[in-house]
Amino acid sequence: MSNKIVLLNGVGSVGKSSIAAELQKIATEPFLHIEMDTFLATLPESYWNHPDGLCFETILDQGNPSVCIKTGPVVERLLKGMRLAVAGLAAAGNNLIIDEVLFGNVTTPYGNAVTEYRTLLAPYKLFFMGVFAPLETLEIRERQRGDRMIGLARWRFERVHRQMDYDLEIGAGDATATECATLIKERFGL
Repeated sequence: MSNKIVLLNGVGSVGKSSIAAELQKIATEPFLHIEMDTFLATLPESYWNHPDGLCFETILDQGNPSVCIKTGPVVERLLKGMRLAVAGLAAAGNNLIIDEVLFGNVTTPYGNAVTEYRTLLAPYKLFFMGVFAPLETLEIRERQRGDRMIGLARWRFERVHRQMDYDLEIGAGDATATECATLIKERFGL
């Protein structure tokens, strides 16, 4: 199949959603934007800060808050379902931009998300991208957004890109979302 899939992986507040929105504007073909946060929003409220859902624990890391995240079986099934839904959208012939927070070295009873994406999306043109920014920039953005737990970026920072193999690494610290999207479009002929 000739449809294309751009998978943007990075810490929250790095700019993945903004890059995806800009790429949708400039790509020559239509791309659907699939956000992990949209799937997480389907989780019943009672499963936030619940061991079967998502648990958050704030610890201090060099005097700064760092929010540890633990996922339970309900969230693991939800995220596995997201990967299968993404594969279904691709099978229907859609071009996709996936906005994710993946940990390459983490395997749960529901599998390794990176391996599963690569397997499910093997029939398509998959462009796996890491989106990076300095920790200081991420923490400023996290505070400015006002809708994030302070410390999420710090905890994820050293974990998200560990053992990951990317087709392109994007520096989103100083670059605008438009510049990042343009780089992707030009590099992969989108």
